[in-house]
Amino acid sequence: MKIGIIGAGNIGGNLTRRLTALGHDVAVANSRGPETLTALAEETGATPVTVGEAARGAEIVVVTVPLKAVPDLPSGFLDGAADGVAVIDTGNYYPRQRDGRIAGIEDDGLTESRWTERHIGHPVIKAFNGTFAQDILDRPLPVGDPGRMALPVAGDDEVAKRTVRDLIDALGFDTVDAGGLDASWRQQPGTPVYGLRDGVEGVTKALAEASPERTPEFRGQAL
Repeated sequence: MKIGIIGAGNIGGNLTRRLTALGHDVAVANSRGPETLTALAEETGATPVTVGEAARGAEIVVVTVPLKAVPDLPSGFLDGAADGVAVIDTGNYYPRQRDGRIAGIEDDGLTESRWTERHIGHPVIKAFNGTFAQDILDRPLPVGDPGRMALPVAGDDEVAKRTVRDLIDALGFDTVDAGGLDASWRQQPGTPVYGLRDGVEGVTKALAEASPERTPEFRGQAL
């Protein structure tokens, strides 16, 4: 498949490495420009592009940028994507550590990915947000292996969700359907599944045990 990755940090970089190794045609972009991605491109064979070019023709687009940077993505950056493109959002809200207070999340009660979806104007599938980046390289296992990790996947578009779950399966991980995007608080930072290295049963149990109440370290300072 043709895949665009916007963000070349730990998650974006390691997805670029794995997806190119699986034979996908990957275009990768970051906020600093394609000239800063030469080393990653040489290592992986991915094509470095601008953010505005990353989705061109893509069947899957991965948005893996800091949440505070989502509003800075160029308008219409998905316009050139393939029909029915599946957009993966890996983002997390870290108000005290990085992002500052976001009113739409704190005051309006939007899940992090719903907030992102509204900014980019396209449905998103939430995945990889609680995954350790190194695990993408180190922990893939074949289907049926008892040690295979499972990742939660949330979203409203069932066709796009299936595309994303199939991709994750090809990467070497099981998945658990975590429901629609309004239920994706179950996999946000501070929840039992966030950072969990477990299989389908453990991930399903952790999702069920989640609370919608944010833990203090993942709440912004009161205004």
